[in-house]
Amino acid sequence: MTSNKKFHLLVPIISVFLGLLFGAIIMLFSGYNPIEGYAALWQGSFGDLYFFGETLRKVTPYILTGLAVAFAYRSSLFNIGAEGQVIVGWLAAIWVGLSVDAPMYIHLPLAIIAAAVAGGIWGFIPGLLKAKLGVHEVIVTIMMNYIALYCTNEIIRSILTDNAEITEPIPESASLASAWLQNITYFSRLHYGILIALFAALVMWFIIDRTTIGYELKSVGFNQHASKYAGMNVSKNIILSMAISGAFAGLAGAMEGLGTYGTISVMSGFTNLGFDGIAVALLGANSAVGVVLAAFLFGVLKVGAVNMPTVAGVPSELADIIIALIIFFVASSYLIRWLLLRFKKEGK
Repeated sequence: MTSNKKFHLLVPIISVFLGLLFGAIIMLFSGYNPIEGYAALWQGSFGDLYFFGETLRKVTPYILTGLAVAFAYRSSLFNIGAEGQVIVGWLAAIWVGLSVDAPMYIHLPLAIIAAAVAGGIWGFIPGLLKAKLGVHEVIVTIMMNYIALYCTNEIIRSILTDNAEITEPIPESASLASAWLQNITYFSRLHYGILIALFAALVMWFIIDRTTIGYELKSVGFNQHASKYAGMNVSKNIILSMAISGAFAGLAGAMEGLGTYGTISVMSGFTNLGFDGIAVALLGANSAVGVVLAAFLFGVLKVGAVNMPTVAGVPSELADIIIALIIFFVASSYLIRWLLLRFKKEGK
């Protein structure tokens, strides 16, 4: 293993360790027992099959939104609009789930595909504006998050319901929920979406590392001018990258709509799944395997934090502080690399 690859692996590991260490220090200075706090966090994530089921359920959309952000970033595009793509994907999945009458082998795949297409279209628009007009994707995707939120709320009230705040539940033929999975996990909300999320990670890895398309996407990300000189269609690759990125995020919405909730309701604010996906992608170093591992860590922290106030008296917001610290140390990776190199030189 080369020195660069070792640093590539060590930086997120050290960042997680430092985040947990500083989280313990904060607990200690706040008058809480860090051992009890982290024990409660562990218990809340893995204490029994119910908590483990909830952890996997929480991990599922994080994998997909992390993949969305990571995929765009491999082309040097910052998709901050995964949140809006999640929302339109959720809406499309529920819309198809409620309006189509078909057997499960047709209905469920159709609802999932609809979510991916909706998210893809929501990513295609900023990709097109970036490629053809040079409009920065960050500005466009931020604005499209709000468009997605308010348009979805209006469609829920005016089309999917008769001015109600929540839709009817989708039929079983469009549901990812499983009575068998819920029974063995003591009625957690675990569903088959985790398999789709893991398959999506495999798809991203295959596209990026094993196809000509992936090579071109990475090449465009490294240097657009050199890629164009080599005969690559830069505009096409920018649009394609954003569209595929949006499709991943749209699938995350489908997991929530078809799996966790079975409905969609009027939203007073964002789900934050798309924004958390940015942190997942950053911690996962924008690789498919890294995103899966980072999503699992985030799921553990988010679900386990619910148990911390009742068991250890530690505020659940501490989990968000730990996540913020981890991301801070990942963002400060240059400092960690400098320290590692310094220790390496002193070791010689």
